[in-house]
Amino acid sequence: MKFFESMTMLSDQTQQIPYDGAAWSPYLVGALIGVLSMLTFYLSNKPLGASTAYARIAGLIGNWVAPGHTASLKYFDDKPPKVGWELMLVGGVVIGVFVAAWTGGEWTGRWLPEMWQDRIGPASHLLRIGVACLGGVAMAFGARMAGGCTSGHGISGTLQLAVGSWVSAICFFIGGIVAAMLIYGI
Repeated sequence: MKFFESMTMLSDQTQQIPYDGAAWSPYLVGALIGVLSMLTFYLSNKPLGASTAYARIAGLIGNWVAPGHTASLKYFDDKPPKVGWELMLVGGVVIGVFVAAWTGGEWTGRWLPEMWQDRIGPASHLLRIGVACLGGVAMAFGARMAGGCTSGHGISGTLQLAVGSWVSAICFFIGGIVAAMLIYGI
């Protein structure tokens, strides 16, 4: 209960970041994500998800570095290391981020957001990269532990009304809030 009380107090104490840039319609984006999810189910008979791509990349690297060990891992029995549609999805997300920022008039070319510079400092590029990498590793580890990522559970699982996916999605938000509080000292 203390957590929710502190979150309520925190929302009153923090200033809203002013936003006057163009944005994509959340309704349009939500509809497009729904269509993408339906197409993914129809064409691949699998839910939309990205975390398997990272495991497969690790398997490809493992095949290059230690092929005998990688071949002995049971995980790769039904998910062999290969460049599959999941990896193309991850690449498409990266490209899509840049396209959305550019077409929405939000592309600034800055490496450090203003809030980061205000809280941490303007000369903290390496720290920002380190925190981003650490966060990525933590998210990938958590996604493998949970059996899915934010797209697998948060999109595909919640669309199917899977209770475990709803619990995971709620935990993603709570984890993000806690991480932001730790990083920004809120």
